[in-house]
Amino acid sequence: MKRILIATDGSDAALEAIDFGLELAHEQGSEVTFVHVTAPVAWAVYPFGPLDAIPDEAPVVEDDDVLRVALDRAAASGVVAHPVSILGNPVLELPAYAERMAADLIVIGSRGLGGVTSALLGSVSKGVLKHANRPVLIVRAAHAHVPA
Repeated sequence: MKRILIATDGSDAALEAIDFGLELAHEQGSEVTFVHVTAPVAWAVYPFGPLDAIPDEAPVVEDDDVLRVALDRAAASGVVAHPVSILGNPVLELPAYAERMAADLIVIGSRGLGGVTSALLGSVSKGVLKHANRPVLIVRAAHAHVPA
């Protein structure tokens, strides 16, 4: 295994996927590409004025805090990593980028939503699994134990 794509969005589930993917990359001697996909349109609401659309541009890699955290973790683990920022729908963009880079594996986190919640909100990890032509490893986030 030479190339691993690790999807990240800054969530706890993504951080667990990063750690798992980096451990795997370290064991296999693989290079990692971190991919952060952002939605094309976001809206800003002002208290006294109209809605404004935030420009639909992918964040500049150097300014992307999500990618910076991932790169710091890779450096700490001694794994060569490359950052990529993409604008679009992660369900479609992650598998497409994995094809372009000829990834041997896609690693993505999952919050572990139940069936009903997942059906209502959608699941990026399930969508990527459905659209990918490459192997996908879904890392389910550990639920924090809260004492009663």
